[in-house]
Amino acid sequence: MLIVKIGGGEKLNLPGIIRDLATLNEPFMIVHGANALRDEVAKKMGFEKSVLTSISGYTSVFSDENALDAILMAYSGLRNKRLVELCQQNDINAVGLTGLDGRIVQGKRNKGIRVMENGKKMLKRDFSGKPATVNSALLTTLIDSGYVPVLTIPICDENGNAINSENDDIVCKLQQGLDADTVIQLIEAPGFMEDINDPDSLRPRLDYAELEVREQQVEGRMKRKMHALYKLAKGNVKKIIICDGRGENPILDALNGGGTWIQP
Repeated sequence: MLIVKIGGGEKLNLPGIIRDLATLNEPFMIVHGANALRDEVAKKMGFEKSVLTSISGYTSVFSDENALDAILMAYSGLRNKRLVELCQQNDINAVGLTGLDGRIVQGKRNKGIRVMENGKKMLKRDFSGKPATVNSALLTTLIDSGYVPVLTIPICDENGNAINSENDDIVCKLQQGLDADTVIQLIEAPGFMEDINDPDSLRPRLDYAELEVREQQVEGRMKRKMHALYKLAKGNVKKIIICDGRGENPILDALNGGGTWIQP
């Protein structure tokens, strides 16, 4: 079982990704982002996204009602259905879903994000939270019946409300629930880079032990991503591949040894 996480950057080769997936002979599902598209939608709605940095150093998008509407339009609307369309054009019988549908991803709304503002500690509450469980039975039924789930945010909170969540955290729960042995993450970079501005700094291999150390060395959004990557690695996944989603054959490149492979 393969989980493919497609990032939300604007330069990813979505047609190439789906063409590659159509050649596979193993079950898979897709989890996708749409952050660049969400930012465009937000501007058209007349507001800019707000990013908060918690006291512990993690950054996240402040998800008020306007931001949640932008997520619904960009992630679960335009990007999700265009990906499903690409799948159908390549004879992949895809079903577009959010974590809210069938409570596929059940989470718990955050009590608040502790931030420093004007020298004071403040608690900011929004429509965001962490995934807690996945509806593995529903996903397995779809996959066993020949469908490919194409999943994105929002997820469902404990009271049935739509909330924002991190796709990295969602993938961790999906991997556990579906016992997926491989996770491919497609990004706008060749893989894990020591220096994003140095194309020769790609790390072709990382071991699990190094991930925890790396989390302590980075800040902001990358700190959150490294934490999720470490949690994913601690599960029973056999390999995690971080690869460039901009090439002509992103999936085939990843499976043939490209990008960064993370294994025990």
